[in-house]
Amino acid sequence: MNIIGKTRLWFFISGTLIVISLATLVGNGVMRGKPMNFGIDFTGGTLLNLRFAQNITVAQVREILHAHNLGGAVIQRSGERDILIRSEPIEGEVRQKIVSELAEKLGGVELLEADTIGPLIGAELRLQALWALIIAMAGILIYISFRFEFIYAVAGVLALFHDAIISTGFMALLWRNVDITFIAGILTILGYSINDTVVIFDRIRENMKKPGKKKFAEVVNQSLLETMARSINTVLTVIVMVLAMLFFGGENLRDLCLVLLIGFIAGTYSSIFIASPIVVWWETRK
Repeated sequence: MNIIGKTRLWFFISGTLIVISLATLVGNGVMRGKPMNFGIDFTGGTLLNLRFAQNITVAQVREILHAHNLGGAVIQRSGERDILIRSEPIEGEVRQKIVSELAEKLGGVELLEADTIGPLIGAELRLQALWALIIAMAGILIYISFRFEFIYAVAGVLALFHDAIISTGFMALLWRNVDITFIAGILTILGYSINDTVVIFDRIRENMKKPGKKKFAEVVNQSLLETMARSINTVLTVIVMVLAMLFFGGENLRDLCLVLLIGFIAGTYSSIFIASPIVVWWETRK
């Protein structure tokens, strides 16, 4: 299989996915007023975690919230009798009225948690999340530059941008809730992807030292074929675990598992079909 010989095809597939992701973000910004469905961690708001005395439906809770002009709140079932409500900031008195009305109409309720995050704190979290991604990228760039060469570091970081953009676009397309766990998921994807990429780079360096007069592209292609089984087996094992959490881990883990699922697939793809071909393209130009 000549992977390097089909570099244009791999770049076209990735370019198409990136364009779709960016178009989704822009389209959401125009149609919905914001590129992603940011949670209260980033925008500020109120989080209520309630446990009811009996099984109730989300529709019943929404009907009561609608009477308090909170019909747009995000309501999620976090347990058999537990409900998680995310909404715009709610005053303390209004919150007490809502809890009392829920208890009266739905047969009793216990307030497990009530958190309020102001817009200033949300803006600070957004900035901290951005800095976390920048520092992670810079650290990876420096590490790979010392371990290999600068072009390997650039190729690895470009592959990570590829993974982050596609994962972000996927979540924006589904309009899933994006909070601080999303940033944790992206950082996890970057760590997984760069590990897979470094394994391939190591094999390229080993094969370069072997005797023979093969072209650089041939050496890279051979290295990719030798490590492909390892990459596929690893990602399949990880995907099985993520799918288990996605279906059985509850609503609180669903958004995190979704971004991990698409990110691990994108990361494996970029390690094989993006990072190494970028190195070959650069060496060929040189």
